[in-house]
Amino acid sequence: MAGEVRPPELLDEPELILEDGEVYRNPTEVKMSQIVLPCHANHCGELSVGQLLKWMDSTACLSAERHAGCSCITASVDDIHFEHTIGLMTVSSSPQVGIVVSCEDLYRNRQWKVCHAFATFVARRTEAGKVQLKQVIPRTQAEQMEYSIAAERRRMRLIHAEIINDLLSSMSECLQFEDAVPAERTRVESVELVLPPHANHQVSTFGGQIMAWMENVATISASRLCNAHPTLRSIDMFHFRGPSHIGDRLVLKAIVNNAFKKSMEVGVCAEAYQGGEPLRHINTAFMTFEVLDQDKKPQTLPRIRPEPVDGKRRFQEAIARKKVRLDRKYIISCKQSEVPLSVPWDPSNQMYLSYNNVSALKMLAARNNWVLTSEKNKVSLYTLEENHVLCFKVETHVAIAAEQVFVLLCDLRRRHEWDPHYKYCEVINHADEDDTIYRVVTPSVSKGGKVQDFILLASRRRPCDSGDPYWIALRSVTLPAFPPTEGYNRGEVVCAGFSITEEDRCLTKLSYYNQATPGVLPYISTDIAGLSSSFYSAFASCSAFLEENKDSLAAVPSAASGEPHWETV
Repeated sequence: MAGEVRPPELLDEPELILEDGEVYRNPTEVKMSQIVLPCHANHCGELSVGQLLKWMDSTACLSAERHAGCSCITASVDDIHFEHTIGLMTVSSSPQVGIVVSCEDLYRNRQWKVCHAFATFVARRTEAGKVQLKQVIPRTQAEQMEYSIAAERRRMRLIHAEIINDLLSSMSECLQFEDAVPAERTRVESVELVLPPHANHQVSTFGGQIMAWMENVATISASRLCNAHPTLRSIDMFHFRGPSHIGDRLVLKAIVNNAFKKSMEVGVCAEAYQGGEPLRHINTAFMTFEVLDQDKKPQTLPRIRPEPVDGKRRFQEAIARKKVRLDRKYIISCKQSEVPLSVPWDPSNQMYLSYNNVSALKMLAARNNWVLTSEKNKVSLYTLEENHVLCFKVETHVAIAAEQVFVLLCDLRRRHEWDPHYKYCEVINHADEDDTIYRVVTPSVSKGGKVQDFILLASRRRPCDSGDPYWIALRSVTLPAFPPTEGYNRGEVVCAGFSITEEDRCLTKLSYYNQATPGVLPYISTDIAGLSSSFYSAFASCSAFLEENKDSLAAVPSAASGEPHWETV
């Protein structure tokens, strides 16, 4: 069984006090503190990334084993972005498990974040057979948020190769430059003998050691292109494809795949063999380097001339991965306040917009400081105001199966049947089975005013585990084919949607969330002020709509799993 180790994002979250007065501490939390000594340093007198990877892997493994109750091995480590370097005589630590690395200056009493990562571990089989992991029960708000979006990160990992292939299919031939450096010049190969000190407590080669060796050959390769000391800025996901053991010869190969104006990508792979056996593929990763000047600013790099056939393939794939990284950084990594309400949509960034859409809704739903504003006939209105942003939640219960509710609410074209704020809705792009883009027209708020329209991405998710909710997430996107038109005010939605939770076989909790924007606020301001109760009327209509249409659904076996699910008939 596999489990993901996650760092909480809200490091300043207030402590949770238990009933007995004790401060809550996650039982899987592991802390490690290390003094950075000269033996840990690289040529610049800073902590070697290879050493840092060893410490990160060790800490995460200890956490995973606390949860699993048995030995665990590293299966993969998601992308790592290094925000800062670490100098000598500072302390590197992982404050809370998941892998958060911070640095402490012992003399100036300063702390800062270096990087964070998400690691997935696999529990090794015992004599009793396959290990069944305990269910994770998040307690704090930060744990609830990270637990909710872990499924989205897994979804992105599984579809990453498909995204790269889609990008490659639309690329043109790479250009050749006379002054380009031959990629062959950057090729590096090294062989390491796996000795007992390189093994972990399970007598396999320590994953952190393999990652450190890979970082070392990648750095040598990068330095051959730039004739300088490169700085590692990010690592695309490590994925361990097989184990290595004491006595293995580990063959490490690296080459610069592509050089962009201010950065370069180095591909590195690790293979193992013993005696005359064929090479076994252990790991592959892609590392992005920069060369910094005295002011810590990236310098311009020489161009690279790829080798024929495989070299050209690697050259094109590096361009695709850079596009993916930029999309991911722009859509996912930015704080909400730094991202415009409407983000341009295209097939290449579809997965990351979908991830951001669902994750934003899950994080909003996980907030624990909602305030009950009004309640009528078991329909409750809650508000949440933080950092000058107003959010609201409407919650009720319906005596209908959760999946039936999910199927009926998924199609926004039917929402006008119960929601007076939806005048008209049409599908303008059916991206895939989970994502659809709609144009929604809403009535004018004021007499004689313009009607509004919205271009909304609807992302749907079924539960990953029993007890998990269904999700329908909504956010605004822009499409060149559908610009704002005369006669309509173009409204925007930054985060909205439904959480649908099964509480009994035929009892479902239905929650609607919305982060109010100028285009949305006029519709609900009187409800929040207590001057009207249109929210009750809308949800009473929603309950009636669900009740009237539940018989239009039939249980149909899934083509993928064979499990029954509901479909409109």
